[in-house]
Amino acid sequence: MYHWVEDKDFLKRAYGDCSDLVNQLVQKLKSYGIEARMNVVGSKNRNMITQNADGPIDFDFNLLIVNSDEFTTGAALKNVVKDAFNEVLSENGWDDCDDSTSALTTKQMYFKKGNRTPFSIDVCIVKQDSLGLHRLIHQKTGFVAMDQWYWNQIPNSQDLRQKEDVLKPDYWPVVRETYLQKKNMYLRRPYDNDHPSFKCYIEAVNEVYDKVRWGAI
Repeated sequence: MYHWVEDKDFLKRAYGDCSDLVNQLVQKLKSYGIEARMNVVGSKNRNMITQNADGPIDFDFNLLIVNSDEFTTGAALKNVVKDAFNEVLSENGWDDCDDSTSALTTKQMYFKKGNRTPFSIDVCIVKQDSLGLHRLIHQKTGFVAMDQWYWNQIPNSQDLRQKEDVLKPDYWPVVRETYLQKKNMYLRRPYDNDHPSFKCYIEAVNEVYDKVRWGAI
């Protein structure tokens, strides 16, 4: 079951290393003609990093694509981002990342001294428009020539920041508890692979916001 990570020193050090790598990726992409921003998911800044039992910790980041006009297909965009990320990882002594369905995932790392909990980075490529956030999906078939890449809209992701502002600080403990409940709910569904941390977070914010709006809490 998921629980909150309480080791603040470990989180500060591990998150610092991971966010630095993603920031380096943002800078590297400029040489490829891609303007992007790093968005933290879930998240460290909200004291919402979770761990499943004593398992590894995933630090989730959204790579928000601002401008990538030269890349007309999702496949081309993701391949370039992957190549750039691998350059950054290699320069910092990390192994190449893996191309998963909805993210670029690094191999696990751990500190040789102190807390030796393994940790890794998931970078999800997203874009935003008036309908909200859309994440780039690589639907694998087992045959690369038949694979599909498409943008999948994340439901109810509009006006997220405004809803956060309404809920802070009075209702934030309810958001945290709802987020943790959703993480564990989807964990108990072994065939549900479509609820990464940031989707659970968006669901939690929307659920609590609606309850506040209608006077349910």
